[in-house]
Amino acid sequence: MNRAQIQALLEDVQANRASVPEALERLKDLPFEDLGFAKLDHHRALRTGMPEVIFASGKTTDQVARIFAHMAKAGGNVLATRASRECYEAVTSAEPRATYHETARAITLEQTKAPVGKGNICVVCAGTSDLPVAEEAAVTSAALGNAVARITDVGVAGIHRLVSRRDELLQAAVVIVVAGMDGALPSVIGGMVARPVIAVPTSVGYGAAFGGVAALLTMLNSCAAGVTVVNIDNGFGAAVAASRITHG
Repeated sequence: MNRAQIQALLEDVQANRASVPEALERLKDLPFEDLGFAKLDHHRALRTGMPEVIFASGKTTDQVARIFAHMAKAGGNVLATRASRECYEAVTSAEPRATYHETARAITLEQTKAPVGKGNICVVCAGTSDLPVAEEAAVTSAALGNAVARITDVGVAGIHRLVSRRDELLQAAVVIVVAGMDGALPSVIGGMVARPVIAVPTSVGYGAAFGGVAALLTMLNSCAAGVTVVNIDNGFGAAVAASRITHG
């Protein structure tokens, strides 16, 4: 439950629209619900402003489906990342309202309106091969209540493609830049805008890219002041950081 839901429940009790036992029943799983193999942190939205998110990779499809269904029953929005279509099919057997985002590898369920962020988050993708990570960032940003703009396939090998979208970059509240290979795009954008730039290195590239380490080091050594860097392929983490800026 988030702050607004708990406040509404307490107001219902105060106005005699709900009894104390009814309120206790709804609050019984705070701060967490123990499923045996997982302890669902229903209190997280109240503490941090955003609910717990399911990292599907490494979990069985049954575990993901059960966690998703129990989180949905709690009444909030639900997001599962790194989820296969097989996971989605298992989830829909328990929660048919869920939506699958194929490229992002994410499953979402919107039951309440998330608090709206100030301004939009612009997700910039260097190459088409980086799209899964970029879409993870975009879908997560939207799930957290943000307007999202997407700019795709504008890597430094054809810098004119990026320059043609300059106005969109300047209108963003936060820019998330996703790039593999040499990872140079965040430095370019960091030198163009006066907004927070969050760089996401991807594991895209040939042997000397070292699974994204080359892009990561380039971004950490950016000559553009103020570029922030998250972990390799971590579009989710970039979106959470950006959303905290827009909701600050």
